[in-house]
Amino acid sequence: MSTPRLILGSGSPRRLELLGQLGLAPHDIRPPDIDETPAKGELPRVYCERITAAKLAAVTADPDDVVLCADTTVAVGRRILGKPADAGEAVQFLHLLSGRRHRVVTALGVRRGHRSWFRTSETAVKIKALSDTEINGYLATGDWQGKAGAYAIQGPAGAFVSWIGGSYTGVMGLPVHETANLLQAAGLEVWR
Repeated sequence: MSTPRLILGSGSPRRLELLGQLGLAPHDIRPPDIDETPAKGELPRVYCERITAAKLAAVTADPDDVVLCADTTVAVGRRILGKPADAGEAVQFLHLLSGRRHRVVTALGVRRGHRSWFRTSETAVKIKALSDTEINGYLATGDWQGKAGAYAIQGPAGAFVSWIGGSYTGVMGLPVHETANLLQAAGLEVWR
């Protein structure tokens, strides 16, 4: 029996890097084009899981291929902080996160043929109280662009994180423990 091909349904370089930590390289990368607008009143976890399922359904693949999709969002209470549209929105997000805890939710989906497997990782993160100088300096790096909540824990903003409870790689966008388990459930060997 041949090894199934892995299709990554994401254009994220971080997800590709984290798959590499598992000794995996996707056969192909096929980021799905779906509407990621939250529904009115939608809770962060429900939103993340819905978007992941929509991404998984949108990726075309052969029946024996293993498709992996994920979605990550930053949540402050019931509020979803997606990718900021501009520097002004990034400043708003950083002020909101400053000096408080928030959650990073990453939902994963794996599909092989007609079967699908899902897991959701939630990590609590605390950002120290940020000064205007720190926020402006961080904005100047450009690292906030394209990042849920306007930050990436593995980049310069990692200096702002004073505490984490949960999966570090989940905050990066692909919790490797859960990912390995789902891929193995779908019949893809990790560390082959």
